[in-house]
Amino acid sequence: MPRQFELLVFDWDGTLMDSAAAISESLQAACTELGLPVPSREQARYVIGLGLTDALTYVLPELPEAEYPRVLDHFRVHFLRRDAETTLFPGAADMIRELHATGFMLAVATGKSRRGLDRALRETGLQDFFHATRCADEGFSKPHPGMLEAVMDTLATPQAATVMIGDTTHDLEMANAAGVAAVAVTYGAHERAALTACKPLAMVDELQGLRGWLLERA
Repeated sequence: MPRQFELLVFDWDGTLMDSAAAISESLQAACTELGLPVPSREQARYVIGLGLTDALTYVLPELPEAEYPRVLDHFRVHFLRRDAETTLFPGAADMIRELHATGFMLAVATGKSRRGLDRALRETGLQDFFHATRCADEGFSKPHPGMLEAVMDTLATPQAATVMIGDTTHDLEMANAAGVAAVAVTYGAHERAALTACKPLAMVDELQGLRGWLLERA
């Protein structure tokens, strides 16, 4: 069967890495320490995938932007304490290696900072398998299409040959805004109903299902 796509663009947190709980709970802990309003679990998980400014604007709308670095510093402390428990989903590394060996171009578009993504790529050993990466601190945050557009420009790949894979509505809305197809995974940060409303090309409930769909239908 001919391939539909040449370029597979992955979100990181909640799609390849099992980090949604660590992110949301670290944000709640940082707010608690600083005496700020503590976001609910749903609020904290909703902002996963957004850049820092957009995330804090959503969960702490009254907080002056000048205070954002202080929140980020406390968040990092809590997140790094959970480093040992924040790992790739089982089978994710093998899936990326297999897709790479099959000849797909692979990329990452993530709400992580460049420093955070580079660290995660080194620690997982996946840095050599992605042809391009783009982070929220390098331009517009999701769901703006800028990250996807930058990746497609870098790899000279048209919209019709690109698919975005992610676990949040931010990922799917970014794909829609960029005019590319999207595949939603339901095992990450956002609920199935919200993902369904974004009308992805496909939805998968576990990582092995994602691997199968990409190898057989992408």
